[in-house]
Amino acid sequence: MSSATSHRLPLATTLRLGRPSDIWFKPALSVVAAVAPPNLTLLALGRLDLAMYTMAGSLCALYGHNRPYAARARALAWVVLGMVGGLAVSLLAAALTTNAVVLVTVGAVLAAVQKTVCDATRIGPPGNVVLTFISSASLFAPQTPGQVPGHLGLALAAGAWAWLVGMAPGLFRPHGPERRATAQALNAAAAYADTHGTADGHARARAATAAAIHAAWQSLLAAGAHPDRTRRALEQLLVRAEVALAAPSDTDPARLRAWARDLRGTGRVPRVEAPREAADELLGLAAEQALPPRSPWHRLAPLAPLAVRTALGCALAGYAALALGVGRPYWALVTAASLYQANVTLTWNRGVQRVVGNLLGVLLFAALAPLAHLHPAALVLCCLALNFGAEALIGRNYWLGSVCVTPMALLITEFARTQDATELITDRVADTLVGALVGFVAAVAVTNRRAGDRLEGALSTAERAREHAARLLAEPHPEPRALESARRTLAAALVDLRATADAAAGEWWQRALPEERVVLTEQAGHRTLAATVRRQGLVPQDRDSHQAPGRDQERDRDQDPGRTTEDIRP
Repeated sequence: MSSATSHRLPLATTLRLGRPSDIWFKPALSVVAAVAPPNLTLLALGRLDLAMYTMAGSLCALYGHNRPYAARARALAWVVLGMVGGLAVSLLAAALTTNAVVLVTVGAVLAAVQKTVCDATRIGPPGNVVLTFISSASLFAPQTPGQVPGHLGLALAAGAWAWLVGMAPGLFRPHGPERRATAQALNAAAAYADTHGTADGHARARAATAAAIHAAWQSLLAAGAHPDRTRRALEQLLVRAEVALAAPSDTDPARLRAWARDLRGTGRVPRVEAPREAADELLGLAAEQALPPRSPWHRLAPLAPLAVRTALGCALAGYAALALGVGRPYWALVTAASLYQANVTLTWNRGVQRVVGNLLGVLLFAALAPLAHLHPAALVLCCLALNFGAEALIGRNYWLGSVCVTPMALLITEFARTQDATELITDRVADTLVGALVGFVAAVAVTNRRAGDRLEGALSTAERAREHAARLLAEPHPEPRALESARRTLAAALVDLRATADAAAGEWWQRALPEERVVLTEQAGHRTLAATVRRQGLVPQDRDSHQAPGRDQERDRDQDPGRTTEDIRP
């Protein structure tokens, strides 16, 4: 793809609804359970004006639902600390100055830091948007230095309650996240096996399966260093998914899907027999030898263009809103912050989704405002319902969740005092359009010229990993631990290559990408992965191996000792 190639900016596919998440109800119920007690307590005390500070802590319950509980405990603790830290900076700035330009600048810098840290740590949905919403709104809340400690205390107390809400399901289903990740890998492997490795689109299915398997191994790794019987059983199922990835034509998709269904609920994890005795040793090494994730600090450098985009776009959006006389410039700032994705094309998609969702959301607010104004209790209940709706719907498409997020954000501003609905709607629409337009212009202006360099690096890493695995395969008796380590290193490198290539393909104004080299590297890497799986005895030898290979096959195997007869069959 050359720099001169025009990028299409689709609308229909951007707004298309997808399937809901398997666990859509978990964040939806968690946020209601986290928000309701603090808000109802403040309602009883007649201090709903403090609800914005408790909401800061309560919204932390949205994070970490895909993580094993041991890892979730750590992640939620860091989210709460990050939320309170951002709130502290905002409240202190609000207490020290009322200069709107200074406050917008502080908010833009905070948004860039939050975006960078969330992406580097891969905290997952909802990412930096909730953090930026709270910190930006707090910048324009009237404040005195003496009030700051008390307000931070409210946020920290609500955050502690949100931590308990997030951890509570572990009492009833302690291996739930690992079971879901394994089931997703099995279902992805079944979808790939359905293609028999030859149908149109099988390359995409193969990449999705490799990513799902890698994510499942990382989930098991995050659960702790000492696996129990359930973890061992999940490891065996993951090995079966890897077998399907290596030999889709020899796999029964229905069996994989049956195992995935059995992982739902709290029933016993299906036990599968190892293909041969040597596989038991490999299973024990699986989590131990899986490539550990890189330190978050090693991911910061590639995120520099995204950080600059976020800071510049948020600042310009806020300044533009101020110039237009909009009373709440932080809405434009938050809109810009919510746009930035891995590349410009995805940023465009998110901008369209944000604008459509917000415009429909203000119409919903206009319908709900008379009901919410009847009584403070009605206001609290409307916010709770919108919290639930936002998390229940946002997995299908971002714009659909925004239809609930927008009126919720508008109603939160009325916790302190009832405001004119027409004024709120006008400000919100103006800030949405300004934030989306200015934010996207900043994304186009700040080009990510390093996307091609990162792709070159990912290609080199994948090629080296494949060559190392191929050298081990060429040995008469490779050491099992070394072969298993090489296999997992190669699998992780291929997953990273596909993610890097997808991100680079959506970036504008850069040199031509080596698309053919990416495809060939992926194909060769997956052939070598298949060969390692067979060499380890995890699948039967090729059913045609008793036949003498032709001269072309012999030549191919001489050039690549990691390839088998099955690998070079069309």
